[in-house]
Amino acid sequence: MAKRSYLPFVLPLLVFVMTILIGTVLLHETSADGKLSWIDAMFTATSALCVTGLGVVSWETGFSREGHWIILCLMQLGGLGVMTYSTLAFYLWRKKVSLTDRLAVGAALLHDNTFHLGMFLQRLLVIVLGLETVGAVLLYVLGNGRFSPFTAVFHAVSAFCNAGISLFPDSLMQFRTDTGITCIFMGLILAGALGFSVLDEGFLWLRGYRRKRMRYSVRIVLETSFWLVLGGAVALYGVNLIVVASGEEISTSFLTSLFFSVSARTTGFSTIRLEEMTNMSLLILLFLMFVGGAPGSCAGGIKVTTFRGFLAFLAAQFRGREQVVMNGRALGQKTIHKVLMLVSGSVLLIFLATFALTLTEGKNLSQFEVRGQLVEIFFEVVSAFTTVGLSVGFTAKLTTAGKGIIMFIMFVGRVGPVWVLTAMHNIRSDVRYQVPEVDLPVG
Repeated sequence: MAKRSYLPFVLPLLVFVMTILIGTVLLHETSADGKLSWIDAMFTATSALCVTGLGVVSWETGFSREGHWIILCLMQLGGLGVMTYSTLAFYLWRKKVSLTDRLAVGAALLHDNTFHLGMFLQRLLVIVLGLETVGAVLLYVLGNGRFSPFTAVFHAVSAFCNAGISLFPDSLMQFRTDTGITCIFMGLILAGALGFSVLDEGFLWLRGYRRKRMRYSVRIVLETSFWLVLGGAVALYGVNLIVVASGEEISTSFLTSLFFSVSARTTGFSTIRLEEMTNMSLLILLFLMFVGGAPGSCAGGIKVTTFRGFLAFLAAQFRGREQVVMNGRALGQKTIHKVLMLVSGSVLLIFLATFALTLTEGKNLSQFEVRGQLVEIFFEVVSAFTTVGLSVGFTAKLTTAGKGIIMFIMFVGRVGPVWVLTAMHNIRSDVRYQVPEVDLPVG
């Protein structure tokens, strides 16, 4: 029994590691010129499975069509998440899922410990495949020949799974003024970033299973996501996001700002080069990347619910209140501890990774010789940890050691939150004693 209780703790790690290794071998054999190194093949497999989109070789020309199919499959697997597929494996094998597993999956995917596992998985597949199919058809029809059937499917999966991997050499820059195509991509990205809880709620509503009131967690996700998208778009437009095209129409400029407000929180698609942005714009993108999408979604980051909980905690501290209140509900101490752990742990990991990359990439050169590199490294680390995939051009410069660090950060950013939540259900123990308290001068 004790061994069984650790299964949901170990299984996501094993599934991800094995999938990365298999993907590495397959991609190594399907490179376009047959000269792809093993480290670059592993980096590509990790980036695709972790739905990050950072690439050390060209996604378009670096692989054969078979390689593109492998990348598509890795994106699909990584987008739905290791916990989903681990649970799906239990369901298909008709093995009994223990209460511990069910609680862990419920907390990670739906924040509902009472959901019916089998019915949920069936609805999940219908929702995901349905949205990706509709997106692919729309891209193919409205693309006016710019999408083949395969590239339409590839980009629909990449957008919904929040991978941001494009088979176009300039990402989505050719569609910057195409409102229809841009809106399709934003719709798919948002659907993947809202989380399975929100999608499942909408699916049940469309089927006629209407609740009297929307679930509390769903309301928080929708409200916070709305204000982040709108606020990010206004902020990016306000600081002159498009420096090189400041004379274009207001509608096009705001569309680009809106697209980056959606994409920066979860995918690596871009409609202009990041090198053309102002430093203030990059700071806004860093904030959006750090927050990320919703729990149980294809997106990374600390998640919108964590962000709202952290803001509520700060507000309570400033007001001198014991309870942390958010939308008329008080958050429990366990939830507050998780929020603080995720925020502080993420900041610490980003700092350590930035420090490590500074050692491997900066070498012994002076600040004058590597001016601007620290910003590039920091942006790269945040993008990798939050599985966004935006880069200011530093990915191609990575050394072998640097690639290893980024791979580790992508892996932790994708598996970490689910792994931590599952681990807390399995390895925590109640402390039956207290130690004397002391006051410590701080600040």
